[in-house]
Amino acid sequence: MSDNPVQVNIITIPMIALRGISLFPGSVTTFEIERSPSIEAVNRADKKERLVFLAAQKNPAIDFPEEKDVYHIGVVGRIKQQLMPHGGGLCRIMVEGLYRAEASVMQYDGKLWTAEVTRLEEKKERTGETKRSAILRNLIERYYDYLQLAENYSPEAVAELMQFRTDSGTIDGIAQNIFCGIDEKQELLEELRPYKRAEYLTKIIAREIEILTLEHQINDAAQESINKNQREYFLREEMKAIEDELAEEGFEEREDYSSRIEKLSCSPEIKARLRKEASRLKKEPFGSSESSVIRNYLDTCLEIPWEKFSKETINIGKARSVLDKDHYGLEKVKQRVLEYLAVRQLSPDVKGGLLCFVGPPGTGKTSVAMSIARATGRKLVRVSLGGVHDEADIRGHRKTYIGAMPGRIVSGLIQAGTMNPLMVLDEIDKLGSDYRGDPSAALLEAFDGEQNSAFRDHFLEIPVDLSNVFFITTANTTDTIPPALLDRMEIIELSSYTDEEKVMIAKEHLIPKQRKKHGLTSAQLKISDDALRELISSYTKESGVRVLEREIAGVCRKAAAGLAEKKFKSLNVKREDLRTLCGPEKYKKDEIRESDSIGLVRGLAWTSVGGEVLDVEAAVVDGTGKTEITGNLGDVMQESVKAAVTCLRSRSSVLGIDHDFYKNKDIHIHFPEGAVPKDGPSAGVTIYTALVSALTGRPVRHDVAMTGEITLRGRVLPIGGLREKTMAALRNGVKTVIIPADNEPDLEEIDPLVRSRLNFITAVNVDTVLENALANEEVIPSVSSAQTAQIISTHDRHTVRQ
Repeated sequence: MSDNPVQVNIITIPMIALRGISLFPGSVTTFEIERSPSIEAVNRADKKERLVFLAAQKNPAIDFPEEKDVYHIGVVGRIKQQLMPHGGGLCRIMVEGLYRAEASVMQYDGKLWTAEVTRLEEKKERTGETKRSAILRNLIERYYDYLQLAENYSPEAVAELMQFRTDSGTIDGIAQNIFCGIDEKQELLEELRPYKRAEYLTKIIAREIEILTLEHQINDAAQESINKNQREYFLREEMKAIEDELAEEGFEEREDYSSRIEKLSCSPEIKARLRKEASRLKKEPFGSSESSVIRNYLDTCLEIPWEKFSKETINIGKARSVLDKDHYGLEKVKQRVLEYLAVRQLSPDVKGGLLCFVGPPGTGKTSVAMSIARATGRKLVRVSLGGVHDEADIRGHRKTYIGAMPGRIVSGLIQAGTMNPLMVLDEIDKLGSDYRGDPSAALLEAFDGEQNSAFRDHFLEIPVDLSNVFFITTANTTDTIPPALLDRMEIIELSSYTDEEKVMIAKEHLIPKQRKKHGLTSAQLKISDDALRELISSYTKESGVRVLEREIAGVCRKAAAGLAEKKFKSLNVKREDLRTLCGPEKYKKDEIRESDSIGLVRGLAWTSVGGEVLDVEAAVVDGTGKTEITGNLGDVMQESVKAAVTCLRSRSSVLGIDHDFYKNKDIHIHFPEGAVPKDGPSAGVTIYTALVSALTGRPVRHDVAMTGEITLRGRVLPIGGLREKTMAALRNGVKTVIIPADNEPDLEEIDPLVRSRLNFITAVNVDTVLENALANEEVIPSVSSAQTAQIISTHDRHTVRQ
């Protein structure tokens, strides 16, 4: 603590009005402030000296004091530490009192109080040295007695007095630490004669000692008056009264359960079971563990909305309008929902449905399910199954376990308040299984339309009718869904969006949504179509639109910041502005090769975020017949390489290749981007074409891409993911796509824009692939003239079907 006064006369500094506390010179105290003028005073304090004037309020209950409500004599203090604001706007500060001062002028400018203060010097007293010592010694002894009675005596409190170098500092230090009224502490503060102040402080301490002594006497007398017998009698009477009260409440509670059970609209079987449990509850002592279990069971059963159904909308026109408003495209999904509503309209007794939306992340599976709930008027319940490993999460726990509760399906019915909600089971492909059971097996009964009218939850142990629930599940893939569960669901695939679809979704949904979220109007922010296409191709790489929405949100934040700083009145985002707003391109576009190459073929691959163009490189050098395969390939793709090599050896004479090439040549097949895992059989024809090109020296057309599985006899087998693969081909400048002949019906599912711009060739065997892929005009002889393929251009095929 410091006794060195700051040498000032009249200064103007920020002022803090104290409520319920006082500060004396030489003392350090920590307190919280929450009023804005006080917080502003702390912030405005001089950065070097950090001085503030602290004066006590006359009435602590006043929230916004005026000058008349504050004492004019206070303390000039220095802020030693300012802690970060707490929740609710509180700020905690540590202040050291420096010297007494009087405020001649107090002013409030609407934000903070300032005071023009004058330092008050202590007055000299005509008191002898002996009397001064006696006064101070008496005060300190009284203070020690006070600390012991107040039960807060500590060596630190005694040592604190030793730090003061003057009698005045010791007196103020004691005054700071005793308990008394604000008016008394203000009198001590205003007394400028130290020893007069000490005498007055001694009287206050003596009074407080008497009060504390009397409190101790009263407590001791009260403790002695309660002997052992009286205490036991008192406790017994209390226990008896408590038991009588609880028994009365328990009787009323049990009667309430019985009346609620009789009012239920449910089957006689369920009522009989609930009556039995209510009867058991009446026989149990109130407060026993078993009665708690029974009450929990009855409460849960009575919360289930037995025989309660929400009114379902059968207006197909309204449903179509809601679906079209919420989502762009997704015609197959919308049509299936409208078909369901049409059936409900013609046959109202039909039970709930079961659909499974399968597609990459961000394609709108969950949001479509929510739109269906709006379109049908059903209550929506969403249950996330991702990471669920315990069968009890689906079927519930036995009610005898501590903390037992029903499963998520029954809990969903309670949450919805009806027996016919639309229940969305999200991420069903991410269910797990371990020693606690298999949750997917527990769903079999719930999803089976022939059994779910009497679904039994382990907690309830009574049948629950789920036949009116409309189940919608979502998944990214069906590979991890057990076959028995998959067989019960109608699969609807939501494939990747094309770039044009993403543009329309952004214009109709994402941009208006983000503009509204960021407080922008259509006049303040506009994004051109070219900018959207560049944003999609260079800043996102996904099958859905989640990342695209985040990028649009980033543009909206930049626009909002610019408007707030008045840098511009509106922002019209063009393609060339994206680098400034979104940074450098995150994804580089694949360069379109301008010339044909030997041993380099373009394949097509499907990924979880859409289609990709996958180059395959083959090199043949003199050697001893080794075959190298690189590119982080899976087992299936390595088997495709082996099948392609064997097929090539069987056809070497037809292709004019040395019969012993597998002995005197080393073959190296490489798939670029080695850090990315690759697998699947659809690269078979691509590998075969690359090998033929490398061994014959004939280049492969740079504008051709292909996909298809190969067999040892050269047949081309069908593949999956054709829609995504063809989108990738169009995006990368491919003109012709070779596909298996068995995939020709799948062309109907391809986007019309893709069909109009690509030339599709269907191949039955590899001869047709070579005829259309190799740049040399020389025709490769066919193994069988019967095995020919049909070159199908989109326009010709469209004309035939018309």
